[in-house]
Amino acid sequence: MRDVERAGEFAQLPGAGKPLPSGSDTTYDELWWIKQKMAREGISVLPPTPALRKEAEDALAAAYSAPSERIARQIITEVNVKIRDMMFKPPPGPPLGMEPYDVEEVAREWRERRAVDGAGGPGGSDV
Repeated sequence: MRDVERAGEFAQLPGAGKPLPSGSDTTYDELWWIKQKMAREGISVLPPTPALRKEAEDALAAAYSAPSERIARQIITEVNVKIRDMMFKPPPGPPLGMEPYDVEEVAREWRERRAVDGAGGPGGSDV
């Protein structure tokens, strides 16, 4: 090892001569490398309830921007199944605090948004 170091094999490594990155927390975290990898990859892990809340919000946004009413209804129906499952079999942790979406209300909102955007031409509802 020392022979390799004397030969200069380690001289051109990335970060050579630079201080180690320091975070605001000075305590040792044995999962530091996993957390850095997740941050680089844009991955986050939430407990089940907040994860479903986020998924439900994303599903609602996806439904409103769906290309057809049929797809919007399908998106909401699928997330409603997950919401109902969690309502009846709650995991440990914070309560879900939400109810399934009203599919008809979302479909009505989808149609209204299409009418305002001017995208609701012939055959625009695709029920």
